Amino acid sequence: MKGLKGLTFGTINKGRENLTLVRRAKLVRRLEQQKALAPDPTYTLTATKRVKTEDGGKELRQVQKRLSPWLREDVLGNIALTVRSGGRPIEFEKGKTAIVMPGMDQLVPTIDTVLAAVRAGELDELRTQQVKARDVPNAKKAA
Repeated sequence: MKGLKGLTFGTINKGRENLTLVRRAKLVRRLEQQKALAPDPTYTLTATKRVKTEDGGKELRQVQKRLSPWLREDVLGNIALTVRSGGRPIEFEKGKTAIVMPGMDQLVPTIDTVLAAVRAGELDELRTQQVKARDVPNAKKAA
């Protein structure tokens, strides 16, 4: 026990994580990926995956993971950026899920603006409403 006298001991906090901060950090990470995808459409993520080998064992390999863009171009040449969270686009206003820009040159500054808003917590309320709307169970109809 002589070697342990100089250490500080404590307990691990097993409380729930702050889900709002977790969601915010995930959205920031995904927006930064979209920002990297904007100038380079061939941008891919590198992930580590366990793959079975020929002899029956498993080994770690680096694999390329394709990244789906969150933008679409309409027939007039306008760019529509949808910010997705939880697999669904965030509805900024009633029925409006896209940020419309006149051209690709405004994509990166727009993503920077959205990133600043997410980091400041301006989209937390929208995300909370989206989660609550999704958590409503479907009512079973009587047969």
